[in-house]
Formats: sequence, C-alpha cells, structure tokens
Amino acid sequence: MFSRLPIVLAAGLLVASACPSRAANDYPTSVRADYVLGCMGSNGQTHDMLERCSCSIDVIASIVPYDDYVAAETFRRMAQTTGPYSSLFKESAPAKTAAAELRRAQAEADVRCF
Repeated sequence: MFSRLPIVLAAGLLVASACPSRAANDYPTSVRADYVLGCMGSNGQTHDMLERCSCSIDVIASIVPYDDYVAAETFRRMAQTTGPYSSLFKESAPAKTAAAELRRAQAEADVRCF
C-alpha cells in the first residue's frame, strides 16, 4: 500500500498543476456583490445601475490586484476611525499609495461604465 503513495501524490500534483490558477485580480464573488450592493445603494436600485455597478467592479478588478484592493479598502475604512493612530491610515505612504491606485481604477471604471 505504501509503495503506491508516491504515485498517488504525483497524480494529485499533476491534476492540481493542470487546473488554471487564480488570477491575481480574481475577486471573490462576495466582494464583487458587496461592491455592487454599495454602488446601487448610492446610485439607485435599478437594473441599469446593476449593470453599471457590475461593470464598475469588473473594471476595477481588471486594474487592481485583489490584495491591493483589500489593502486600499482597509485603509479607507480605518481612516474613518478616530484616535491617536488614525493618521496612520490616512497619512502614511502605503495608505496614500493604495488610495491613489484605487481612485485611478474607479475613475477608469466611471469612464467605461457610467
């Protein structure tokens, strides 16, 4: 039985390597849905807005890698807090870079989708 183990493991690795890997900008469905719901909440609960907001997150996802999007959203949300350390989330170089990257992607999404 143990002599077959290396063959089984090798077969498993072969199958795993044949599967397409997740793209760097592949956002989870729940993140896309959350964005669309927020966008529709701000712009109207119509089918037209559903299409436009879905387009918007697709454009953003094509420009900003998912990990960078998470960082930018985290900085944005934490910047809304108060206290002695809130400036770290507003004024630090990583926060500014992440915010600028996301703003550029959102501007492109506005041009393409709205």
